[in-house]
Amino acid sequence: MTTTLTPPPGHAAEAVDARVPWRRLVPLSAQHVLAMIAAPVSTVFLVAGTLKMPPGATASLLSAVLLLCGAGALLQSLGVWRIGGRLPFVMLPGGAATALFLQIAQQHGAPTATGAVLLAAGLLLAVLPLYARVVRLFPPLVMGVTVLLIGIAMIRVAARLVTGPDGTGEPRAVLLAALTVAATVAAYVLLHGVWRQTSVLIGMAAGTVVAVTTGLGTFAPAAGSGFALPAFLPFGTPRFDLVAALPLLVFSLTTLAEITGQTVLNSETVGRTPAPGRDVPRVARADALVSLAGGLFGTSLMVTSAENIGIGRLTGVRSRFVTAGAGVLLVVLGLAAPVSRALAGIPEAVVGGSALVVYAVIAVMGVEMLRRADLSGTGTGSLTAALALTMGLLPLLSPDLYAGFPAWARTILGSGVVAGTLTAVLLTATLGRFGPGNRRQRPEPKPPADAGRSVSSGSRPGPKETA
Repeated sequence: MTTTLTPPPGHAAEAVDARVPWRRLVPLSAQHVLAMIAAPVSTVFLVAGTLKMPPGATASLLSAVLLLCGAGALLQSLGVWRIGGRLPFVMLPGGAATALFLQIAQQHGAPTATGAVLLAAGLLLAVLPLYARVVRLFPPLVMGVTVLLIGIAMIRVAARLVTGPDGTGEPRAVLLAALTVAATVAAYVLLHGVWRQTSVLIGMAAGTVVAVTTGLGTFAPAAGSGFALPAFLPFGTPRFDLVAALPLLVFSLTTLAEITGQTVLNSETVGRTPAPGRDVPRVARADALVSLAGGLFGTSLMVTSAENIGIGRLTGVRSRFVTAGAGVLLVVLGLAAPVSRALAGIPEAVVGGSALVVYAVIAVMGVEMLRRADLSGTGTGSLTAALALTMGLLPLLSPDLYAGFPAWARTILGSGVVAGTLTAVLLTATLGRFGPGNRRQRPEPKPPADAGRSVSSGSRPGPKETA
């Protein structure tokens, strides 16, 4: 039986389960792949450039990431038992998570970073029964501080890809990175639709062409052909260090707030009544399981992405089988060694230029989240944000500030993301309870009949784990 793409009136909720004919499924799925392919490619090159991985290892890591993206899209779209939201999601390597992975790798070694990924994914699975309580610790103010600090920290890391470890860049490398940024901006401004969403990938391609034609850089693909499986434990046996892993552990908890928002948005887009208590734990379980697999193949945490929702709105096709088809295409790309080995030859300065754009956008996302918080002068939000950002920026502005502290304290306070996030969580909890706003609201208890009736427009009841 063939199901139509658009359900009859009054049956919008069924659109997410509509099966799409093959002749339309393939191009629709390819469109989703084009919209998201820039993220895994640029992430892999950022990791490879920062950790000085050879072309062969870079190609293997790219294969692993594409395979995991495909497996994650299949798991989220189709669902198995209580794993996967059965919504049209795709999965990507988290940009912020990758930033923290690289921070841990640079400070403690890649095996410790791999162990941190496994610990963070395990923690995410462990806290899901307490989902409703944990997610309240990360309102927009805390999330905004965290994402903004991650973006700022990673702009510095991306700049080192251009300048080199000593921070002194060759003029041709800086020029090549600048031309890559310019090409990315031009693609974003001049193109439309799905091509605009691939502006980062287009910028990398343009930067590589400029490097080869002008001599500003070299293009050296890794050797090999045919199909190949990615390397297992490419950084060696994982090392488990709870203190070193703290940045990723904290971040894995903050992802619950993001997963909640994306799941509600996706549900509303496809016409399904949002049920965070049921669907968010399922989505998070899939994230955690794919991230566990990612840790074994050298990646950081893998996360669901809502960026493809715009394609569903544009085409009017809400079926989860379209993103499942995208997952199949990603698996095929991951197994095609010539593709990954060719991409591994992109010059480092081009990767650095693209990374500057990607992480600058992450920083702006943090600013957007902070705009949703109450930062008015009458409340405590502005003070909380100011102190949290101060704690987060101090390690960047004064790297030796905590040099005389014990090792565990240097690890916690020396990570701007961890210090800023923990400060935001603690101040939100304490000032929110004892701050001037609450003291003004104490006087008169409301009659029992009014309890629970005053719910602001657009608010939702606290989610409960029913999965």
